[in-house]
Amino acid sequence: MMKQAILVDRKKFELRDVAIPSVGADEVMVKVRASGVCASELHTWLDGEDVPVRLGHEVAGDVVAVGADVAGFKVGDRVTGLFNDGFSDYAVEKAWRVLPVPQNLPLESAFGEPLACAVSAARRTQVDLGDRIAIVGLGFMGLLMLQLLQLKGPAQVLGIDLREEALHNGQHFGCDTVMTPSQLAASAEAGLADFDVVVEATGTQEGLTLASRLVRQHGVLSILGYHQGGPRQVDMKLWNFKAIEVLNAHERRPEYRMDCMKRGLALAMAGKLDLQYLTTNTYRLDQVGEAFTALAEKPAGFIKAVLVAAPDQDNPFSRVPVF
Repeated sequence: MMKQAILVDRKKFELRDVAIPSVGADEVMVKVRASGVCASELHTWLDGEDVPVRLGHEVAGDVVAVGADVAGFKVGDRVTGLFNDGFSDYAVEKAWRVLPVPQNLPLESAFGEPLACAVSAARRTQVDLGDRIAIVGLGFMGLLMLQLLQLKGPAQVLGIDLREEALHNGQHFGCDTVMTPSQLAASAEAGLADFDVVVEATGTQEGLTLASRLVRQHGVLSILGYHQGGPRQVDMKLWNFKAIEVLNAHERRPEYRMDCMKRGLALAMAGKLDLQYLTTNTYRLDQVGEAFTALAEKPAGFIKAVLVAAPDQDNPFSRVPVF
């Protein structure tokens, strides 16, 4: 048996004893060392949608068992990938959806899934050398996107967020200018609302509206924010008049996501992408409710909440041979 945190009601997890999953011939099992708390699951936690439900899709851990047909992985390898049901002691996934973690990257910062999403968004968002970029929302995903777009050679980057602390983080990763929305509205700087590329990374109506106003005619609006909790409204007259190109920067093709994950991990290994700075708040599995509360309330210093496993006292898989 293993422990798994299951959402059973609005803002309520239960830590249950469940059976350890079996390992198929083409699968690997990991001891979950770290599991990221993603904002895409925040609405589910707030409203208790479709409970009981097993959450957690940002997983990093150690391989403890491999299927008979699996090549390229062995017990003890540090890995990440496109896992599900990650708020648990162990998780199983197809081997082709798993990648090794670079040795210079701590597992609590090695979440392949959000990294793949950000790399996909950055690859698909058209940025030319010398472009002027604005990023609306400097949370975890916004800061990932900021780092990736810096590699494309923009001439100017404006970061926008409600929180002063988030603006500081934007400056840390190279924003030339940072502002709150109210500061932006009061600014008289010429051409401030005329950006070649605008990334919306808030997942809110207000962020989407602001991003639409900032992009220039025939510019690019890249929607990275995960919008949930109801429909959104857009000013189609404004979009039509500006003739902007709008990109839904989300990605569902698993093969492409794995390619993006591989590229993102390579950037981290090369020191061109800082993931450790973004991991700020760690919790045990039985503190998953506190982790979601931190995500919702964003206390001082918060960027990313992570569930971290305690060191094994007696790992039942420590002597298990390859399946």
